[in-house]
Parts: sequence; structure tokens; C-alpha cells
Amino acid sequence: MVDEPRYSATAGQNAVIGTVRWSPAKSLWIGTMMLIAIIGGYHTFSVENFAVLLITTAITLCFGHSLGMHRLFIHNSYQTYKPVEYIFVWLGVLVGIAGPIGMMRTHDIRDWAQRQRQCHDYFAHRQVWYRDLWWQLHCDVKLDNPPEFTPEDEVENNKVYRFMESTWMLQQLPLVALLYAAGGWEWVIWGSSARISISVFGHWLIGYFAHNTGEQEWHVSGASVQGYNIKFCGLITMGECWHNNHHAFPGSAKLGIHDSQTDPGWWVLKLMQYLGWAWDLKTPKDLGNRKELLKLECIDNYMMTALVFSPLLIRK
Repeated sequence: MVDEPRYSATAGQNAVIGTVRWSPAKSLWIGTMMLIAIIGGYHTFSVENFAVLLITTAITLCFGHSLGMHRLFIHNSYQTYKPVEYIFVWLGVLVGIAGPIGMMRTHDIRDWAQRQRQCHDYFAHRQVWYRDLWWQLHCDVKLDNPPEFTPEDEVENNKVYRFMESTWMLQQLPLVALLYAAGGWEWVIWGSSARISISVFGHWLIGYFAHNTGEQEWHVSGASVQGYNIKFCGLITMGECWHNNHHAFPGSAKLGIHDSQTDPGWWVLKLMQYLGWAWDLKTPKDLGNRKELLKLECIDNYMMTALVFSPLLIRK
């Protein structure tokens, strides 16, 4: 896998004109999980069950979503053995958002759209929070003239990933069986339904704030959407909250690029590197220079104002 655009950039494609439509399967999936979590969680709350939620969420979000799906499968920011890669990506599927190819497709079209001069509010998280919440958890956007998604052959023709993709909801069953054997239906509720609900909602919540407010050190010139770093969330997001850093250096395995930016995912990668389980860990210094990347502290106040308000002016 290579960290290159998987969406074609030919004339006629448009990141703005499109329609947000309710997605029945997506909506029923997360709606069911949340309903079970709320009702079942209320009647079965205990310290033990809450611990099951914390442990399973930490494992699937850190090893699965952050290290497996995001930093490895999508961005190829480090290398590991194929069995480890498959396990990490499978744990990412257990987060409950989509299958591996679906995650790659959704992530890449969002990135493509955000890098255009203008893009649909769905990609930019510009709407009021409750509308954006509804859109992201229960709807999809259908562009009138979308680009063509072309994953690498080693992804498209990989039987393991294609199987995960076609059965991604059913991939919960092995974990459900394990949880039931260990702690009965209470563990299933907290380690499966509640975990999925918290993870999907948390993924939206961080994404919403990381594209609307926070601190910025970098500006991607010409992009309609900028990322923001969300302080004090490094531990609970496994380092994924440093989104301004990620917009600046998408191919970096290290998201918290400063010592003060907590990045548990990077800590795990460094341990894996020490054990010989991971190698070729990319950091910003390993990536090529981006001519469109500007360091904000080097820009005068007048240019800062122009950069901040330019997307709004373009929209109008």
C-alpha cells in the first residue's frame, strides 16, 4: 500500500454539488446498537461491566482504528508483519463504523473534498452540531460528479480484506461469543453494543471539533477545510485529536509531533519497533516538503486573517 491519492482528479469533478440522503443500513445499525446500549446498560450497570467497556474500547480504538485502519491501512505510515496487519485491521472493523475498504473509501473522499477550494458541508462538518451528527451517523452524501475511487491492487484483490468488507457487521460475532462465554449477556451489552455506540459517537465528536475549533500550527493553502488540534484529548483519542498535525503531515505515524502532545498510538508503535514487530515508522521529517503547507507562526497578522476567512469568502 502507498499513501497516494486513490481518487482521480480530472476535470468536471465537483466536491460541492451533491445531496445528503438517509442511509437505512447505516442508520439501523448504529440505532440498534445505541438502543441496546441505553436500555441494557441502564439495567446492567456495574463497575465490572464498565471496566469491560473501557478495556474493549481501548483495544479496538488504539490497535484497531488508530494503528490498524488509519495509520497503517489507509496511510501506510509504518510497516509490520502481515498477520499483525490483519489483526489490527480486524480490530478496526470491530469499532463498528465500516469495513476496511469502506473506511478507506470514506476517508479518502473526505480528504479529497477537504483539499478542494470548496466542498460540501457534509465533508467540512460546517453545519450545526445536531444536523452534522444526524448526517454523519445516519446519512451518506451523494455527489453529482464524484471522483473515481481506485484502491491499490493489493487491497482490491486481497481475499482477507474483501471478506472483512462483505461481512463487516458479522465480524462482531467472534467477540460477542467470547464476551458471552466470559460474562454472559451483560458483557455482550457493554463490550459490544455500548462499545460500538461510544466509539462511533466519539469518532464523530472528535471529528466535528477537529474541523471547527482548537489550535492550529499549520495551514494547508488552497484547502477549503483545515484541521485543528484538540488539547487534553490525546489519551482518550489515542493521539487522533492532533488533527491539525495530521492535515499537515498525513503520512506520519506520529500524530502528536511535539513532546507535549500525548500520543498513545505512537508509544505503542515505538514499543513494537523495539520488539521488532514494526519498522519504517514515518515522522514529519521523513516526508517530502509540501509547497502548500504554511507554518502559521511565520505568517504576519494580515495574511493570517486572509487565510482564516478565505474559505468563507470563497463560499459566498
